Formats: sequence, C-alpha cells, structure tokens
Amino acid sequence: MWGNKALVAMRLILSLLLLLSAAIPHATASSDYHEQLNLRSLHPSLLLASFNFQSNTSLTSFEQQNFRYFPRSLGQILQHANTRELHLRFSLGRWDAESWGARPWGGAREGGTGVELWAWVEAESDEEADGRWLTLTNALSGLFCASLNFIDSTRTIRPVMSFEPAGNHSSSTLDNLHLLHGTLPREVVCTENLTPFLKLLPCKGKAGISSLLDGHKLFDASWQSMSIDVKPICEPGSSDCQLQITQTIDMVLDLQRSKRPRDNPIPRPVSYEELRCDLSKDYHSHDTCFPLDAAAQEEEWILSHIFGHPLKGTCPLADDGIDPVCINVPHARHVYASEGAHEHKDESGYKRCFALSPDKDFEIILPQQEISEKSPLEQPLLYAERSFIGYGQESGGVQAILTNPSSTNAIEFVYLETLPWFMKLYLHTLKAKINGVEEDIIKEMYYRPALDRKRGTQLEIRILIPANSTVVLTYDFEKAILRYTEYPPDANRGFDIAPAVITIGDIAIRTTSLLLPLPTPDFSMPYNVIILTSTVMALSFGFIYNLLIRRFVAIDEADQWDVRAVRLKVLAVAQKFMSRFLEKRSKDGKDD
Repeated sequence: MWGNKALVAMRLILSLLLLLSAAIPHATASSDYHEQLNLRSLHPSLLLASFNFQSNTSLTSFEQQNFRYFPRSLGQILQHANTRELHLRFSLGRWDAESWGARPWGGAREGGTGVELWAWVEAESDEEADGRWLTLTNALSGLFCASLNFIDSTRTIRPVMSFEPAGNHSSSTLDNLHLLHGTLPREVVCTENLTPFLKLLPCKGKAGISSLLDGHKLFDASWQSMSIDVKPICEPGSSDCQLQITQTIDMVLDLQRSKRPRDNPIPRPVSYEELRCDLSKDYHSHDTCFPLDAAAQEEEWILSHIFGHPLKGTCPLADDGIDPVCINVPHARHVYASEGAHEHKDESGYKRCFALSPDKDFEIILPQQEISEKSPLEQPLLYAERSFIGYGQESGGVQAILTNPSSTNAIEFVYLETLPWFMKLYLHTLKAKINGVEEDIIKEMYYRPALDRKRGTQLEIRILIPANSTVVLTYDFEKAILRYTEYPPDANRGFDIAPAVITIGDIAIRTTSLLLPLPTPDFSMPYNVIILTSTVMALSFGFIYNLLIRRFVAIDEADQWDVRAVRLKVLAVAQKFMSRFLEKRSKDGKDD
C-alpha cells in the first residue's frame, strides 16, 4: 500500500519538474535584467554618478502574478489600483544647468523637489479614477515610507497638454486611461525612502552596482534624484507585450566632502604639507599660501573613497552583454581598474566601460593629472528659472525666465503651473515678453481656477521660443488668510510651492520650488492670554479667600489670643488621649 503511494508521489513530482523545466526557458526568454553605473566629471571637484536598473517581464506573466524580476510588492499595488503606467520621483537639491550642462537622461527621469507622482489609471469615470488614485497613493505611501497619502484633491491635477504616455497602450485601453498628477514639495527625502527602493532590486543592494548605494553618501550629495518608471512595451506587429520597470538614482557628489571617512565626518583644516599653493606668487612663503586653481588639473579620486567601499562584484541576475560600469573621461586620462576587469573604449574618445569579474571587488583609481582636454558637457535644450516678485503680505507675483540657448532652432514647449488654493492667480495679469518686448507668443492655454480647500490652480501654456531668445512670463496673485488650524508647526518658515514643469516633446524639466510667506498670526498670543487670565484668577481667588477665613483681632490681644488658643488645643488633645486610654483599660479589665 505504502509502495503504491510513494510511486504515485514520485510520478507527481516528476510531472511538476517537467512542467517547471518547460516554463523556465519561456520566462527567461521573455524577461531580462541589466544594470549600469555611469560616472561623469562635471567639474574638477564634482562627480555625477548615475545608477540605472532596468528589467522586463512578460505582460501575460505579470497579469498571472508570475513575478520574477518585477518586484511583487509593487506589482500587486499596480494591479489592485488598475494602474497601467507609473512615474514616481524623489528629488533634493538644485541642478545647476549653466555649470553642469544638460540634466541626466535629458531630464526624462527628473522630478521636482520633494516627491512627484503621475500615473495613468484605467477607469470608466472620473470618480472611479479618483478612487483608484487614492488607493494608489495610500499603498505607495506605505511601500516607500513617504507621505504620499497627503496627495489629496488640493494637490492633484489632471494635465491636459503636459504629459504623454511613455509606454505602448492599445487603442481600447487609451480610451479609459485617466492621467493624474500630484506633488509634495515639502516632503524631505531620506534613508527611509532609499531602503524600500533597494528592496525592489533583484540583488537588493548586496551585489552589483547597487552595493555602492549608501544613504550617508547619497543624501550628502549636492543634488540627488531617485526615479521609478513602469510602462508597457510592445514590439511593432507583435502581440507579446512586456512590462518594463526602470529604477534610476542620480547624484552629484563633492569629491572632497565624499572623501571624508565615516568615523571622522567633521571637516577640519588640512595640514600645511597638504595645501596646494601657487608657487609662482611673489608673496608665497611658509606662512602665506595662495590656493592653486582647481580647474587647472583634474581631482584625483578612488571609487572606494567616494562610496566608502569598492563595488562588490556583479549581480548574478544581470545581463552579461552590458558592461556594468562606464566612465566619461577623455581617453588620454589615466584610469586604473582592478585586476580581472576588461576595459572597452568607444569611438567618441570620451567614454570607456568595464566588464567586471563576478566574484571579485572592483576598484577604479583616477590619479591627479594635468588637463589637456575635457569631456564636453551637453548643452541643455532650455534654461529655466522662477522666482517671486512684489512685496507685502496681501499680494505678490511670479516671474519665470526661459532662455533658448540654440542659435538656429526654435523650441516649442508646454509650461505647467500647479499652485495651491490659497495662492489665487489673476489670469488677466499674465504677460509674456521676448527679449524685453511684450508679444503675443502664447499658442494655447488651459486654465482651471482654484476652489477654496477643494482643489488648486492649474495653468498650462504652450509657447514657441525663437532661437537665441529669452521669454519672461509674469503674473500676479493674491494671498489667502488661512484658519489657524491650517498652519503647520513652523508657520513662519513659509509654504512650499511645487516647481513648474516644462515639457519639450518626451522630456520634462523642472524649475526650482518656491517658498511662499503668508500672513501669519501671532501664535504666542493664546498662551499669553491663558497665563494672564490664570494669574488674575489666582490673585483674585487668594485675596477673597483670605478675607473670608481670616479672623481680625487687635494687636495687643494677638499674643494673648495665640497663647490661649494653643493651650485649648493641647488640653483638647490630652483629654482625647486620656479618654481613649481609660476606655481601653476598662475593656481589658472586663476581658480578664
């Protein structure tokens, strides 16, 4: 009997193994994962590090919840909220386009300061889309330890001209897709957001380029951005679609600050022997040093000094056909790599990549060297800056300066403003000037006014900037007075205003966020009133109580009255004691 059961069990196990062996090659053929780190010098003392992780999974397998490279935690959230495309950004700092050139990835994976989220949700109506958007924000808030649940109706808009789907959607799906966009410019990005980000990766920060990601280094950067993009990808003429997830981390590191050891993070003056002085100066001496121009030579750095430790091999699940580490420096620049790494130089003369040994730590050393040539910085498509104008606590204005650096090509873009409800925009004050002359250059505009405590202001403008020209957009607004419960604890700091989004084709760049001061009441007054009222009540009560219970006697009788009162009290206590003593004694005598 037991032999037959064992035989049946063995046959079942063999059948399962055959099914798994047939399914695994299919999954491998339809799924892939690769990662790459790009290092680029922005300045002799600044380094841009771009981490890119990308994986594809079959859309059919995803719908059947057969997850391999795609993180299950995020996949189930997208399925539950009927989200067909997702874009999430965590950013801190300001990108200096004039000094650093074009943004990483051309600005396609950039977000505004704080947290920015936009997604295409499939729903039959706007109300159903709002409900699924609420589900999505609350679930992502728990997954990434962020305050995404605070993206309510006052911080949510439905862009009309600014964003286009990045993935391939069928025509039937596009009819039911709803685009929703929300921002949290006040959100502080920290290590709590980095840890869930790493858990979504196949190697989870234990191997490969993700092993270099350390919160102490990332959040000490001059500028940093984390992005997650999920979109469907379909080959032309093919019905087999894939779902692609791309995770990116970009950071601008200060080499001198990054070299400080973890156990000694406080910057201290260097010794005299380590100073780099310009010896050509006449006044140079043992106690006088003129700093040497840092732009004259490249800063030396070592990968383990910048990130705290060397790169720990390669991720076993990564595609072997893509070199995991690349560096953008001239080929004349000396670069030394660890043993076992194979270097590949491209034809441009400014980029080289390294194929790593899977089981060995990888190290890069760039010694100090005189600069003969530099890697060219890509020119941005548009320079943008935004600031407040005006004065006073009642009204103000916003000014956006947009410059087209190209000397030959005009640029058409969409300018999107998302303003809170307490910042009431006057549309009739909107003006556009080209090179100081007011002209009618607004091609198209969409405006949705704010409703108090229900929704914010949405303004989208399509503008064409001629070559080598500067456009200045200005408009006025009025400041609302909030209820005292609507002010944050640090009300005098001001209110964060989300950056403007500038969409050029499939690229979107952001301006800096703004800090709006509002009329703020003196929150110390309630405490002053409470203290003053309590003091008056205490003094009044004490005075009246004294008058009621105090006995007034003449001065010459006071001493005699006090002695008499003491005697009476002593006699009363003595009599009470004697009576209790006699009562107890008589009771004991009866018992005997």
